[in-house]
Amino acid sequence: MSHAAECLAVLRVIVGLYFLKALWTKFGVVILGGVVPFIHVEQRWLSVMPKLVAKQAADNPFPWYRTFLENTVLTHASLFGHLTAWGEVLVGLSLVFGLLAGLGALGGLLLSVSYGLAAQHLSGASFGLHYMLISSMVLFFIARSGRTLGLDAWIARRWPESWPTRRPLS
Repeated sequence: MSHAAECLAVLRVIVGLYFLKALWTKFGVVILGGVVPFIHVEQRWLSVMPKLVAKQAADNPFPWYRTFLENTVLTHASLFGHLTAWGEVLVGLSLVFGLLAGLGALGGLLLSVSYGLAAQHLSGASFGLHYMLISSMVLFFIARSGRTLGLDAWIARRWPESWPTRRPLS
């Protein structure tokens, strides 16, 4: 295991924790039948998300993306609220544990590009954050970062020819 691979794995975990924060910001716990705890997307997030998207769409410099936000995302706000919340959690878990990290990186890339296109015109900090996330996701995917300090390494040892752990172009 190289020092560079270990550093990339640490970065993968940190970025994963950034995505995993959705558990605290977008989810709540209910008790089903008075016994079983169940996590769900909070109504607070589902009501705030359309307001955020409307603000992002208002002055968006990309007409095609503004149209997508207004005609698709806002029209189906509840669905997209659930998809973004669960997507962030799944990407976070994948990156933190290095489990199917290539798929997690692709999901994180999709979310980062989408969020970047939606919010890049609102502040310089948002613009820089999304560039950093996009470049990190590309690196995590290309480097198969889950094979270092991740469960993908265990899967690769156990099932060397499995599709999630196969090296690209091999």
